[in-house]
Amino acid sequence: MKHYLNVLLSTAGALLFTSYATAQAVNVETFDKGMHAANVQIFDVRTAGEYNSGHITGSLQADYTNKQEFADRVQYLNKQKPVYIYCLSGGRSSAAAKWMRENGFKEVVEMDGGVRAWKEAGKPLEGAAAEKQLAVDDFKESMQHGLVLVDVGAVWCPPCRAMEPVLQAFLKAHQDVKLVRVDGGKDQEVMTAISAKKLPTFVLYKDGKEAWRKEGIVEKKELEEAVK
Repeated sequence: MKHYLNVLLSTAGALLFTSYATAQAVNVETFDKGMHAANVQIFDVRTAGEYNSGHITGSLQADYTNKQEFADRVQYLNKQKPVYIYCLSGGRSSAAAKWMRENGFKEVVEMDGGVRAWKEAGKPLEGAAAEKQLAVDDFKESMQHGLVLVDVGAVWCPPCRAMEPVLQAFLKAHQDVKLVRVDGGKDQEVMTAISAKKLPTFVLYKDGKEAWRKEGIVEKKELEEAVK
């Protein structure tokens, strides 16, 4: 019995050590160096508006304060690959990192001080806030003839990125279908006009009329059924 208890205590200690070993909050320089390693996923847990005001190149985004959005998007990150996570000042990223570790993510590295510290260190950010939106009239004009598949997504959206190989395979097999992309972080007027509230959202138009719509991940066979 004593031996059994010792084994349990030893195992619990090892698990506790592992948990603490993977909990990392690092300074800007260490974060910057580490995020360029192979297979690293960079994760911004601020709002879409904050993200568009300036973000680290290559980062994915999910608003940690929007629990449904966060849950929808975080599932498309690879739990076995490192995640480098940040927010504005460190509070949200710390809470998100804790949740991720408790839910099976092997290595989550937080940036201490967040974007504020990143800026203070003179590190570069990229942003889409100043980019011109897709005009609603131009969007409507592009829907008028034939089959048009509208992809409302963003490069920083994890499920949108997961959909890209499916989209490419579908388009290769259906060259009569035109793809129109709507940027979910920038083209807010078009999103409002077509009532697209979630990323990704796919809408199929046939000669200017909406014929099919689905939010979230879509299988290739669903797209093929929609264009029949």
